Amino acid sequence: MDLQEKWDKAVKETRILRPRLRTLLAFENTELPYVSLAKSAVNIGDTVVRKGKVIAHKPTIILPGNFPQFEGFDFDEDYEVDENEVARFLLMRGVSFPTLKYNNETHTIEVFEGSLDKAVGHFSRQLERKEDVHCGLILGPEDCWQFSVLIYAGTLAIKSASSDVEKLFEYFRRHGHW
Repeated sequence: MDLQEKWDKAVKETRILRPRLRTLLAFENTELPYVSLAKSAVNIGDTVVRKGKVIAHKPTIILPGNFPQFEGFDFDEDYEVDENEVARFLLMRGVSFPTLKYNNETHTIEVFEGSLDKAVGHFSRQLERKEDVHCGLILGPEDCWQFSVLIYAGTLAIKSASSDVEKLFEYFRRHGHW
């Protein structure tokens, strides 16, 4: 499967089951912890669980517009393309990420012995019990998990954009940088 097919599959099958409640920080790096669930292609009937976080570095206005930087998503290992090619690939398809640096850190990859539905229930309850409003719960295909995580991060960045502009204006008003 090529990059286009993987992207199309991720767009079609990715579901954000539980988004982070807070928006991204306008003047600091934001950590976006996530639990990503996928049907196991190896252990049929089980679920692959990836726990990690994406660090969205604080917005930088001076970087070239709409050219994000992606690190730690293993595109070179899984697709034999580098992160810059992925950014160009997305840009050429009209997919716009705010100009930020997105660094993925996968902490654990494990197998949940049970169906995807059971895993969704288990991790949803776990996050609810902890009252964790920072961690996202993502459902997507195992063979293009990177795109599912990017869709999650991009959705949060877009959700934050309007409030970020307001925060920037307020900052400039307070500090007299007009």
